[in-house]
Amino acid sequence: MRVLIVSQYFWPEGFRINELAESLVQHGIDVDVLTGKPNYPEGKIYEGYKAGGCVRESWQGANIFRVPLFPRGFRSAMRLALNYLSFIFSAAIAGTWQLRRIKSDVIFVYAPSPLLQALPALLIGWFKRIPVVLYVQDLWPESLEATGYVRNRLAIRMVEWVVKLIYRRSDLILVSSRPFKDSIQRFSPSAEIVYYPNSVDASFCDPQSGLKPDVPALDEGFCVIFAGNVGAAQAVHVIVDAAQRLKQHRDIRLVVLGSGSELEWMRTQIEERELDNLFLAGRFPVQAMPNLLSRADALLVTLADRKIFAQTVPNKIQAYMAVGRPIIASMNGEGARIVQEANAGIAVAAEDGAAMADAVLRLHAMSQADRDQLGENGKQYYRQNFDHEQLVDDLIGHLTKMMKVNK
Repeated sequence: MRVLIVSQYFWPEGFRINELAESLVQHGIDVDVLTGKPNYPEGKIYEGYKAGGCVRESWQGANIFRVPLFPRGFRSAMRLALNYLSFIFSAAIAGTWQLRRIKSDVIFVYAPSPLLQALPALLIGWFKRIPVVLYVQDLWPESLEATGYVRNRLAIRMVEWVVKLIYRRSDLILVSSRPFKDSIQRFSPSAEIVYYPNSVDASFCDPQSGLKPDVPALDEGFCVIFAGNVGAAQAVHVIVDAAQRLKQHRDIRLVVLGSGSELEWMRTQIEERELDNLFLAGRFPVQAMPNLLSRADALLVTLADRKIFAQTVPNKIQAYMAVGRPIIASMNGEGARIVQEANAGIAVAAEDGAAMADAVLRLHAMSQADRDQLGENGKQYYRQNFDHEQLVDDLIGHLTKMMKVNK
């Protein structure tokens, strides 16, 4: 089987699709990847690349075809729109030309925002007469509205029309969260939709196997780590609020690993509020994350108080469970439900700084044995529901089925 992966994001950007592509290659599948120039999350093209021109390279046995891309920039709705549109047009035109001699059996679209990146995949699938499997990570246009980048109702309705077209033209839709199914069926009642959760690389189950950076902020006191994108969707103001409430507890510290559009705002707040218990440690390569997360006393995941985010399961929940540390989930809906079902930590309402601070204090007051048990509960739940190898086997099964149906 030869699989064409279409994703605006790919290595060296840190997305789940990297591990999936690598595992497919390890299972003897030929993998081609149509993607853009790496620029996430900083908003500028990575060193060694340039925005223009097509590039062909390889990584871990996968063939990568890169098309021109307008970098997303920093906190600019206009630049972000140009970033999305540039990939759609480049992938549809330059990508189709680059792949003209590649005889793929099935197309797999990894679709975090923007979902519109499925459009060139559908075009290529039509040309090659092969099925398209869409893996939905974010619901559109709901995510677009929730982050506040688009407020114009006409624009939202136009996006809804395109989203409806994408869902109806996809041969199989995989969803990373169960509640996504109802939302998608609103646009395409007859679509075949299958729950297919995210996982993380196997290295997260063995935190001592990867890089071990020296981060002094992690080695003192009771350490709570937030890892990942620092953006509007994560409602990181709640972390600042909780830090303010915890100032008098001198041995408790909150550490942020990552970058994003709200990072500078957090830095300003730390200075203005004199928050010596909140540390911005920066962004680290994915190979370092298992070890860094394992050094925490608790791990923090947050999402904004929006209906769409209540349906979302951030991939960091799987990562946190895999490393076996207690979780504080400051969110509503499905993500919080999973943490509670696994008995892997404490879930509190989204954007409630007081509740988050209280959850930190509750874990701080627990014995080490009780905290370790919460972490072990999460590990067990991960093995039963999110095991990487099992999910890769499931994905191969879905792709093989679609390939056979098409013949």
